[in-house]
Amino acid sequence: MLAQMTSELRGVRGGHELPEASRLSFERRDDSTLVIHLSGEWRLHRGLVPVAPVEHELAAAPHPTKVVFDAHDMREWDSSLVAFVSAAVDLCARRGAKVDTSGLPSGVDRLIKLAEAVPERKGARTEVIEEGLLVEVGDEAIEVAEGGYQFLDFLGEVTIAMARFLTGRARFRFSDLALHIQQCGADAFPIVTLISFLVGIILAFMGAVQLQQFGAAIYVADLVGIAMVRDMGAMMTAIIMAGRTGAAFAAALGTMKVTQEIDALTTMGISPMEFLVLPRVIALILMMPLLCAFADFVGILGGATVGVTMLNLSFGTYMRETYHALALGGVMGGLFKSATYGIIIAISGCLRGFQCGNSSSAVGDAATSAVVTGIIYIVIACGVFAFVFNILGF
Repeated sequence: MLAQMTSELRGVRGGHELPEASRLSFERRDDSTLVIHLSGEWRLHRGLVPVAPVEHELAAAPHPTKVVFDAHDMREWDSSLVAFVSAAVDLCARRGAKVDTSGLPSGVDRLIKLAEAVPERKGARTEVIEEGLLVEVGDEAIEVAEGGYQFLDFLGEVTIAMARFLTGRARFRFSDLALHIQQCGADAFPIVTLISFLVGIILAFMGAVQLQQFGAAIYVADLVGIAMVRDMGAMMTAIIMAGRTGAAFAAALGTMKVTQEIDALTTMGISPMEFLVLPRVIALILMMPLLCAFADFVGILGGATVGVTMLNLSFGTYMRETYHALALGGVMGGLFKSATYGIIIAISGCLRGFQCGNSSSAVGDAATSAVVTGIIYIVIACGVFAFVFNILGF
């Protein structure tokens, strides 16, 4: 006796939505054979048919031992049908049920048999391997070391380009140099003024709170003057320029790489290092000491504001104390630091721009990386300068 159970699925089957015009129904024969009827139009643009209804029928008692596909009423099909049948065959294999695909269209039947005939290459699937802490630390250390090597390598190329400039053999446009000088110098004065003035006020206020307890409020001028001239003026200017100019260099060069302008320069026999990098490096070397000196002066004015308004010191007294506290070695040391920081900012920005990927999102990543790299190397250089200057007695 033929035991038959037919369930028509059009729209929803067991809570799973099917694409419109894709029909899937099931029929039981002898309690051991499950017939899967496929009809209608199976097109990828209508969406993939879920395989969950097949899994539900295979799990229903009594469990079928054989599965037969019937697609005589199917009108049109594409790769969506192949994907559904392949998934259904995998489900049947896991449950130990034999599969008969002879009722499928000849193209689908051949594709399924071809997939079964060619075994999956060993190692083709990506396996997620959890790495230990030591492996992660080692990978990070290697990445940092490679970054340092790339920075030094780029610094060497910039040094060669600078030597060619000093001997009059470098090829770049002086109009580009003038433009970069304006962008790195005059255009940066407003933000440098604001930050330096606020830093001077903060240093003076923090010093005043402590020195007033000992009746030594006048030494706030010494504190602010020495701090600004030796370290804070150059440091704050460098951080500002790293976020402002270093990121701009990386974004500009990264965009040129994405649009293949750098490759075009190389094709024409023009060195990108000389034509693009050298003007930016020279501009920062020239402008950073000027910006640093201006930041020192503005920071001292910020300290004087606190001294006059909070400590009741006269402006002349404050400035005389500052003048006596400063030494020429400290001033020149701060200016030398700022020039070095300028080289670091220019190299970091240009290096990340040259390393930019070939997509628009990579330009933003290059700009971010340029800022981070520049600030890290600035802080490292500041520590080295502090150690060396202490040995030299500055």
